Amino acid sequence: MYATNVRTLKKNPSAALRHAEEGPVVVLKGNHPNAVILHLEPEQSIGESEQALLPALAASLYKDGTLSLGAAAQLSKMGLSSFAGHLSSLGVEVVGKDETTEKEQGDLARWLVL
Repeated sequence: MYATNVRTLKKNPSAALRHAEEGPVVVLKGNHPNAVILHLEPEQSIGESEQALLPALAASLYKDGTLSLGAAAQLSKMGLSSFAGHLSSLGVEVVGKDETTEKEQGDLARWLVL
């Protein structure tokens, strides 16, 4: 996925359109996503493009930590379990490790031994 800001888009919209042929282009306003440019195939309707884009955009925003799992699932217009399966098929971890993971695994191991 390619990202550009409004200023760069105004100066050279052709570059954004070229990148859109390869994948969605996110337009940033400040440092926040504001819009997406999507290449449309001649035989593809806007609705079909949206159905293809939303899960990909939601997965990318979830992977980057911008959206929670629930918010990303909602954006994708998929159910939570379906979206989690989609993430898994893309190789994106649904449950990530944090600073407490090792301690929790140790606690669990001790509990299971007893």
